[in-house]
Amino acid sequence: EFYQDLFDSCSALMQLIVNTPQPIIAEVDGVATAAGCQLVASCDLAIASNESRFATPGVNLGLFCSTPMVALSRNISNKAAMEMLLTGEMVDANKAERIGLINRVVNDKNLTISAMELAEVIASKSSMTLKTGKQAFYNQKDMSISDAYDYASKVMVDNMLTLDAKEGINAFLEKRQPKWQD
Repeated sequence: EFYQDLFDSCSALMQLIVNTPQPIIAEVDGVATAAGCQLVASCDLAIASNESRFATPGVNLGLFCSTPMVALSRNISNKAAMEMLLTGEMVDANKAERIGLINRVVNDKNLTISAMELAEVIASKSSMTLKTGKQAFYNQKDMSISDAYDYASKVMVDNMLTLDAKEGINAFLEKRQPKWQD
């Protein structure tokens, strides 16, 4: 029962990251294995130092990393996820970027600065629009392509009717910075 509670808590945390309206950025400077790798894969964006490494090493101990598998399989290609899960081998930051586990590799001295710059760019956008977009992104992923387009079209129409969309369009036409309403 202890282990079930532990894994249930970990799963709840990963779902909270996905369901939080604000984008979540992982900043990695070191080794992220098993649940740490799962955490990186669960975040919306990830920046890592060039010294960072990632693995799902449970297979080396006779344990398949089943819970990290959920996040990995939804964020990187099947073949890349299976390689990580079946070999347990470390993946360096450059390969992690190539397979889509992280967005950017930066020098370790610039890691926090780079993460904050990305956060500032995102924070300058309408928080209502970010919330709408993040929710729509995750909702449509498991739909058929037809259902996803139907859903996305409805989201787009609803979004176009908001004050922030009107403000954003007016600001663009008037060549000025928008003043978000939210």
